[in-house]
Amino acid sequence: MNRHDSIKQHLANAGDGAPTQLRYARDGIITPEIEYAATVEGLDPEFVRQEIADGRMIIPVNLKHPEALPFLIGRKALCKVNANIGSSAIVADTDYELRKLKMAIKYGADTAMDLSTGGDIPGIRNAILRNSTVPIGTVPIYEAIARVESPSDITPELLLEVVEEQAAQGVDYMTVHASILLEHIPLVNSRTTGIVSRGGSLIACWMAEHDRENPFYTHYDQLLEICRKYDVSLSLGDALRPGCLADASDDAQFAELTVHGELGRRAREKDVQVMIEGPGHIPFHEIEMNMKKEQELCDDAPFYVLGPVVTDIAPGYDHITSAIGGTMAAYHGAAMLCYVTPKEHLGLPDENDVREGVIASKIAAHAADVALGKPGARDRDDAMAKARFSFDWEEQFRLALDGDRAREMHDETLPDVAYKTAEYCSMCGEKFCAMRISKELQRYSDERS
Repeated sequence: MNRHDSIKQHLANAGDGAPTQLRYARDGIITPEIEYAATVEGLDPEFVRQEIADGRMIIPVNLKHPEALPFLIGRKALCKVNANIGSSAIVADTDYELRKLKMAIKYGADTAMDLSTGGDIPGIRNAILRNSTVPIGTVPIYEAIARVESPSDITPELLLEVVEEQAAQGVDYMTVHASILLEHIPLVNSRTTGIVSRGGSLIACWMAEHDRENPFYTHYDQLLEICRKYDVSLSLGDALRPGCLADASDDAQFAELTVHGELGRRAREKDVQVMIEGPGHIPFHEIEMNMKKEQELCDDAPFYVLGPVVTDIAPGYDHITSAIGGTMAAYHGAAMLCYVTPKEHLGLPDENDVREGVIASKIAAHAADVALGKPGARDRDDAMAKARFSFDWEEQFRLALDGDRAREMHDETLPDVAYKTAEYCSMCGEKFCAMRISKELQRYSDERS
C-alpha cells in the first residue's frame, strides 16, 4: 500500500486538515487504510468500517508517519503485540534504540512504544519514526518531565505543547493518564505497592502538590483537538493499574476504569480514535472478570493490557508469567498485549530481552486467536504440522515464530550435513523417532488397503 498517496488523498479531501479514520468510517467511507488492514486479516472491509465507526476497532495511523502500514486493533481482529523501547537517563543511544526497534519488528511486534526518558528525546523519537514500518506510541509526560526540574513545574500548556510536537513528528498513538482524578488518590493508601505507573505517579504528584485536578482531564478538549488534527489515537493510560496481586481489582483500579469510559466517549464524539489500557498484575482467576468489566464500562473499546502478570515471584521470568496471563486476557477480549521482558522489575531491556518479550507475547496472542477461531489464525500451525511430519526442517524454521532460535537449537546436536535430510532429531534419534515410525505404519496401511 502506498501510504503517501493515501495521505495526499485525505488532505485533498479536507484542505488544511483531514478527517480521521473514525470520521470517514462514520460517514460510510472505506478508506485505503481500512481496505488494506481488512484485507491483511481476511476480514470484510465493510465489517471493519462498522467496527471503527462504533469505536470497537481503531487504525492508529498519524498522517505524519507515512512509513507505517495500517493495521487493526480490536477484539474482532487478530490480537496484537506492542514492544516497549526507549532510552533512560543512564543509557541514551539512538543506534541502540534502533537496534531494539529492528529486533522487535523482526520477531513480530505490531507496534512499538518509545518510552525515552533521557538523552535527545525528540531526536531518538524521530529516528525511530523514520525507521519504523509499524505504528509508534509515546507517553508525552515523560518528555515534559525531562524539560523541567520537578513534576510540580509542569503546566497544562507544556503538556499540550509536547503532545502537539510529538503529533507533528508522526507519533501514531499516545498514552495519556487523563483518568486519574484527585478523588482517586486516597484510594491507593491501602495498597501494598501504591501507584506503579510512572506517568500516573507523576500526575498524582502534580495534583497533590498543587491541590488541583489532573491537567489532562481539565484540558481534555484541547488534547482531543490536537489528536483529531493529526489522527493520533489516544491510549487512555491506566495510572492506577495494580502492581502486585494484593492490589488487583481494587476500588482505585475500577474508579479509574469508569472515567476511562467517560473519556473514551468524549474522544469518539470529537472523531478521535481511542483504546483503553489495563492491568497489570492480576491473579489468573480474575482476568476474565477484568476483561468483561472493561467491555461494559468502556463500550467495548479496544483493550490494551500489560501482561497481565499472574504471579509476583518470578523476576527474571516475567515474560513467561505475562504470557500466561496474556493468553487468558486475549481469549476474553484483550485487543493488544504490551509485552513484558525478562528484565521487568529489574532493569532496562536490551536487544535480547526485546526478542524474548516479543516472542512470549506473540505466543500468547496467537494461542488465543487460534482458540477463538479467528480467520486464518491456525493456518501456520497446520502448515507446521505437515512440515514436521515430512521432516522439512527448512520449512519448520520458516514457519516458527523464532526460526533463528529453532535452527540454533536443532543444529546444536546434529551435524550440519545431516540436519537438512535427517528424518529425526537428537531427542529420540532415528530408532525411537515416533514420526518416522508413523510414516512406516502409514506405508504399511497403504499396502494393506
